[in-house]
Amino acid sequence: MTLADSSRFLFTPDLTICRLLNGMWQVSGAHGYIDPARAIAEMFAYHDAGLTTWDLADHYGPAEDFIGSFRRQFTARHGVERLSEIQAFTKWVPAPGRVTRRVVDEAIGISLSRMGVECLDLLQFHWWDYQDASYLDALKHLADLQHEGKIRHLALTNFDTERLDVITGHVRVVSNQVQYSLIDRRAEVRMAPFCRDHAITLLAYGTLRGGLLSEKYLGRPEPRRPELSTASLQKYKNMIDAWGGWTLFEELLGVLKQTADKHRVSIANVGVRYILDRPAVAGVIVGARLGVAQHIAENIRVFGFALDPGDLAMIEAVLAKSRDLTQVIGDCGDEYRH
Repeated sequence: MTLADSSRFLFTPDLTICRLLNGMWQVSGAHGYIDPARAIAEMFAYHDAGLTTWDLADHYGPAEDFIGSFRRQFTARHGVERLSEIQAFTKWVPAPGRVTRRVVDEAIGISLSRMGVECLDLLQFHWWDYQDASYLDALKHLADLQHEGKIRHLALTNFDTERLDVITGHVRVVSNQVQYSLIDRRAEVRMAPFCRDHAITLLAYGTLRGGLLSEKYLGRPEPRRPELSTASLQKYKNMIDAWGGWTLFEELLGVLKQTADKHRVSIANVGVRYILDRPAVAGVIVGARLGVAQHIAENIRVFGFALDPGDLAMIEAVLAKSRDLTQVIGDCGDEYRH
């Protein structure tokens, strides 16, 4: 299957990605059991559909191992020369504290081994405590590994604009992964303008609110906590509460449904398309429950339509009724540091 040219993005001069990234947080264990054999088989289905870019992390359960297994089976099936078709973006999320070169070497060495690569396409770095400026030491060690050929590009995840400004004075990062959706538009206040000015792009996650932004919840009463069966649903329901509550969310779903029907797509497609069209956004990460639920055919419809001014006006009219999450939570990533 060949996707539209608009599905590809020149992420860096030497790396082109699919703008719809397959998110692997959902294999981490917080979303139920994933069968490894079925998961790897389904990774081929994603790749064959043109969804060639994977987002994962060192702490997402077996995610890095899945990439390693997928690459080995892909090589056996298609030959080593086609491995460059796969892009796998991992993260390093160290525990707070002093970071030595040895600590960095060991962590990156484990990711390289698990993923079966000699060089990581993209290493996205997360840091829990801004009061501890050791994150700059860690990034300098990572930059050394980049110069040694073990990391292709450096990036960040859930950093705020203030720290991103500090970091850009020390090392070159190409992207920052942040929560970004119709509900959570904090990135538009400071982050996106800064990134645009510094040739940095954004990778958006949480765009579908763990599945809440879908027909499944249209016209539904507010779900009780026991009904929110995954970590994603619980996390993003909390964000909806902070944003404006369930009644306003239902109003938004209703408008999105009108828009979706007009374009013969889904509510999720509209939500993703909206974020893909925002300044500085390189791609949107959509969770893949490998071997459990698959939405490949639906997801790729996002590349087959465009939102017009009338669509946007209807959507913005509802969003204008919500709370400003920058005032409620702060800048991007601040929800992890309160």
